[in-house]
Amino acid sequence: METLKRILSSYMTMIVLLAIYAVGLAIATFIEKAHSTLLAKVLIYYSPAFFLLQLLLVVNFILIFIRCRLYKPDKGKWGLIAIHFSFIVILLGALISHITGKEGMLHLREGEKSSVFTAQTNHGPYVHPLPFEIELTKFTLKRYPGSGSPSSYESSLLVYVDGKTRRELVYMNNVLDVNGYRFFQASYDPDERGTILSVSKDVAGRNVTYTGYMLLLAGGILCLTTKNGRIRTLYRQLKQRKNPSKLFSILLLVSTSTVVTANEFPNNMKETIRHLHIAPEHAKDFGSLPVQMITGRIVPVNTFSSEVLRKLYQDTKFNKMNPDQFLLSVLAYPEMWMYVPLIDVPDKDFALYFGLTRDHCAFIELFDSNGIYKLQEKLGEVYRKMPDQRTAFDKKLIKFDERINIFNLLINKQLIRLFPKPDDPSQKWYAPGDDLSAFMKEDSVFITKTFADYITEVRAAVKSQNWDKANEALKIIRDSQYDNNNVPEMTADKIALELRYNRMEIFRWCKVGYLSLGGLLLLFSFLSVFRENRRTKWIIRILGIIVLILFHYQMMGMGMRWKIGGHAPWSNSYETMVYAAWATVFAGLMFVRRSPLTFALSTLFAGVILFVSSLNRMDPQINPLVPVLKSPWLMFHVAVIMSAYGFFGISFLIGITNLTVMRIVRKGIGSGRSDSPLNRDGSFSPFNDSPHNYIRSCSTHTELSSNYSGSIMELSVINEISLNIGLILMMTGTFMGAVWANESWGRYWGWDPKETWALITIIVYVILTHLHLLKTRNYLWLFNLCSVIAFASVLMTYFGVNYFLSGMHSYG
Repeated sequence: METLKRILSSYMTMIVLLAIYAVGLAIATFIEKAHSTLLAKVLIYYSPAFFLLQLLLVVNFILIFIRCRLYKPDKGKWGLIAIHFSFIVILLGALISHITGKEGMLHLREGEKSSVFTAQTNHGPYVHPLPFEIELTKFTLKRYPGSGSPSSYESSLLVYVDGKTRRELVYMNNVLDVNGYRFFQASYDPDERGTILSVSKDVAGRNVTYTGYMLLLAGGILCLTTKNGRIRTLYRQLKQRKNPSKLFSILLLVSTSTVVTANEFPNNMKETIRHLHIAPEHAKDFGSLPVQMITGRIVPVNTFSSEVLRKLYQDTKFNKMNPDQFLLSVLAYPEMWMYVPLIDVPDKDFALYFGLTRDHCAFIELFDSNGIYKLQEKLGEVYRKMPDQRTAFDKKLIKFDERINIFNLLINKQLIRLFPKPDDPSQKWYAPGDDLSAFMKEDSVFITKTFADYITEVRAAVKSQNWDKANEALKIIRDSQYDNNNVPEMTADKIALELRYNRMEIFRWCKVGYLSLGGLLLLFSFLSVFRENRRTKWIIRILGIIVLILFHYQMMGMGMRWKIGGHAPWSNSYETMVYAAWATVFAGLMFVRRSPLTFALSTLFAGVILFVSSLNRMDPQINPLVPVLKSPWLMFHVAVIMSAYGFFGISFLIGITNLTVMRIVRKGIGSGRSDSPLNRDGSFSPFNDSPHNYIRSCSTHTELSSNYSGSIMELSVINEISLNIGLILMMTGTFMGAVWANESWGRYWGWDPKETWALITIIVYVILTHLHLLKTRNYLWLFNLCSVIAFASVLMTYFGVNYFLSGMHSYG
């Protein structure tokens, strides 16, 4: 019995149980992808073995709590206790929800009443009675202006309960609560005359779980603020070290390289197009026209042209043309652009399969000698497959076909929506090539003739280089837009703001600035190792001030994006990457006084993040929000999560730096020396007490060896501080997301792959932050190695789930 108790109360048991838990969750996500969510629940999530594993984790913590006497007031571990007990409460809430909670769907047509809903269990669906009756009087679907994209959908209901009739309105993020039953707007019928409501009843489980979330938040705050908390303890250790860390930064600088490649593929038609020169001044004026995107948002033509060029060509310029020159040239000379190798081809095998030019193909290549679309047959096969059965080739084909359709609409003048219809209830704008039968005859003639006249004048101006008449024709279009504007949100000031935002290229300059300044900070940190003087210190300070200015410049850009889009700028993959870069610099600023190296690494990493966000796989457009994202919880959930990623990224870079230095030390001064602080595997030894005490008590090493070990120790302390802050933010952000899910869909946890991998990331970093409890002589080496490996869970959560798995988190 004592042996069992000793095993169950050990730190090693805790690490092993957490590792098994994380691996089990990871396997379940791939079972869900390959088969179904139901099978993953049966085999893992709701299996007896998984419940037993969670019970063992609870028992393990309670026994450790008793053995270490954490309940004693003099310990002062209140934050630690609150966080650990919060997980027990959250697990208890989940168990209550699993046992007593009810979930299902209620389908109603307009005029229909019901007093039952359909619930889904492992044994199949069954009908569950409601203690009241609900009638759908009207379903309303609201769309974004001129778009088929839903803005909101609402169900007007009559609820017959306790002898009374209540009128209620249910829409996304607005929940109906009747006697503990909660109704959420889930979906609707294709004819828009029926609604599908999600139903849940889980009063006890929800209350217990929310209590756990509040306890978790309180514990996080206490861990950051209490004197005996882990973070404050680590910070005190850092303050005891007198010299900031400045060493061996060149290792990362040397290993970082930028490769710029250019693809030149000469073509006679490309050269011809290049000589049909659109004057930059006129193109700029054209780019300031308002236009309605397919999503319904009104933007300057400059935004639209940039988006089209990146979609088609995967670059920001074509043959020395800027986006506005490119778009106007395509509209003026469509018969020539069909022969230009413009459309990006996914890869060599794809080009070979369809007989296309590698890298970029011309529109005309997509049709055989009989005029048949080459992709048609294969596309039919792909669309007949279920989405989760489509291969990587199938997905490439769908994306490539999208580019072809965009170009086809463009040359037929059906994509550029320049003309509003004043009395259109959906606030739609029309393109010259659209069906204009909704207009009065004279209005449709005006649209067709005005645009045709403008194109004629553009072609004439290209030959004569006299743009006066083209400017006059453009002014006629602009005047008609503002005279007939049917979107109140579209103003000249807002268009001007977006044009200014586009031309400032704030995030591109931030990318260049962070990469350059981060590299310089690393370089001067390295130089200060050999010659530390006042000049070097001032250079580092000046560079830091410039980074701070750039940090605020990026913040201004995010604010402009918020103003333009009308929502917090972290609703898609591009925006969250931009925010993550900002959060990474913010995290580095927290350590700037104690460790310029950490600040340099965070600045460089922010530049790398912005570089990744600028790759053409990202989609830096400003879209309206889908209905479920119209929640204040989104703002806090994403902001806190991405801040956590910033701290994890810093720890990743510090880990690489320390491992590299350890390796160099082992090969250089450490190898074969009895007084070296490093073993042959790059780890410190011996640790009779702890690595912290060992480093402080070392007095026999040479001065250089001491500098190495001390600097590694200091960076490791910063690493652990960063990890702990990141973990607290990650836990808080994840459970904010759970609250958002509960308020939007009626369940706070649904084992969606993105949710599950967020939990896996938490578990991975929980293991990492508890490694110091293990008795190991190789702690520093192991800790830094794990801080590098752990970042893979972040990459899987942010990127991998989107590529390898599927789920509800696909808004970006």
